[in-house]
Amino acid sequence: MGAVKSPIGDEAQKIAGDALQGSLIDLIDLSLVAKQAHWNLTGRNFKVVHEHLDEIVALARGGQDDVAERAVAIGVNPDGRARTVADRTRIPQLEAGYLDDDKVVAAVTDILAQIIARFRERITATDEPDPVTQDLLIGIARDLEKQHWMFQAQT
Repeated sequence: MGAVKSPIGDEAQKIAGDALQGSLIDLIDLSLVAKQAHWNLTGRNFKVVHEHLDEIVALARGGQDDVAERAVAIGVNPDGRARTVADRTRIPQLEAGYLDDDKVVAAVTDILAQIIARFRERITATDEPDPVTQDLLIGIARDLEKQHWMFQAQT
């Protein structure tokens, strides 16, 4: 079997591929950070935040698959290996051990804001070269922004 041939030009493929790879790393690590917080959460708002973190995990996992499949569709191999994510993540990591619900809400709010800023850069970068990838990133950014609003409202 051969490689998937890109339906877009080489330069567009490079720009879109970079945007998709960066998004994949953000989404994989977001799901891991949110699950870590979910498992170790404590505090008076435990149940609400605990369940809300699972919404973040579900959003991130669904987005990962969509982003990775789009990459393959344009002839780019997505790299979601643990080593790649660990080496390239830009998401601040949570402390080990029990985590106070207020600190988790603040941290997740900040993490989402950082990811959204990167998604918006990628949306701008893919406008001309690949509007299909841009559309995908816009949809994920919309969902991330909704979650950011909901976490921010708890601070």
